[in-house]
Amino acid sequence: MNTESTASAEMANKPNWINWLFVAGLVYLLLVAVSMISGGFKMAAGDSAKELFAFASNPITGLVIGTLATALIQSSSTVTSIIVGLVAGGLPISIAIPMVMGANIGTTITNTIVSLGHVRQGEEFRRAFAAATIHDFFNLLAVAIFLPLEMAFGLLDKIGGAMANLLVGGGSVSMKDFNVVKAIVSPPVKAMQGVLDGTLPNVAAGVLLIIVGVVCIFLSITFIGKILRILMVGKAKDMLHHAIGRGPVAGISSGTIITILVQSSSTTTSLIVPLAGSGVFTLRQIYPFTLGANIGTCITGILAATAISGPKAVLAMEIALIHFTYNLLGVIFIYSIPFLRNLPIKCAEWLADSAMKNKLVVIVYLFAIFLIIPAVLILLSHIFG
Repeated sequence: MNTESTASAEMANKPNWINWLFVAGLVYLLLVAVSMISGGFKMAAGDSAKELFAFASNPITGLVIGTLATALIQSSSTVTSIIVGLVAGGLPISIAIPMVMGANIGTTITNTIVSLGHVRQGEEFRRAFAAATIHDFFNLLAVAIFLPLEMAFGLLDKIGGAMANLLVGGGSVSMKDFNVVKAIVSPPVKAMQGVLDGTLPNVAAGVLLIIVGVVCIFLSITFIGKILRILMVGKAKDMLHHAIGRGPVAGISSGTIITILVQSSSTTTSLIVPLAGSGVFTLRQIYPFTLGANIGTCITGILAATAISGPKAVLAMEIALIHFTYNLLGVIFIYSIPFLRNLPIKCAEWLADSAMKNKLVVIVYLFAIFLIIPAVLILLSHIFG
């Protein structure tokens, strides 16, 4: 038995209250880690933080970075939490918005990998692969609709900014007036800054603080997911069986709630791939459930934004709320229009039919989505940008 399996077994054998205590501690670590990233960028770059993001010089590059980072890390929650910290450190909102859009696309690779478990079963593989890729096509369609709108009119920026100002901005009653999170998160971050500031140059100290923050985010979200899966997956499966097939509202709601409970949209959507493959649910039945997973994954970014204080607090909360707004508007807009609603279904069915006839289609598809198309988009953005 490997170390990971041993750790999972040990957590499963602990009383529930101990596991919940671990979750609380890991949430605190997540908040501290996000604050570390913000503080690290301020130490490293001072007032010139934006120059650090010259590599993400346009929205298309931001989209590709968000997609590839999430595909590699396999956690959109981790990536969006890091983006919240980056925004607090100086990353422009105009680049951060396509990054969170890309995070939605990158997280769906897990479903495709799960569907490959059915690759020798013919019709079962076709159903499983269609269930895995419908999430991809929905997220690609959402980007195709909302990224041009954002680039042309700043739609999400305006909505997110207004919402963030209500929560964090000026006014006699706001989050910064009673920011308990700031009070409990600041001491360890300031202590680390003090130690590093006395031993390393500002740039080196800032970079080290960022690296520690990113590692802590990855570890905290990974272990939060593991513990919550032990605590909640049984209940999540029961909820899934009760909700799917009872209409789109029930499906979207259950997908949202289960993703909040297990803190992983990859886990949520991967639950349904084997069920769709075996024929328990149809593609149209599981479709709304996958959309709810997009909404549920936003809670981590909003939680992470509460760790940010100072002048950048509004921007950190803004990008977290933009992620939520983007996913909510995508579900409402696309699912309410029959033509748009059916596009991901048709594309997933067509791709699954092709993959059943020739398994190389799966490899070509993965390379196209996560390598070829991103490279072409970056090249075109630099040529015409």
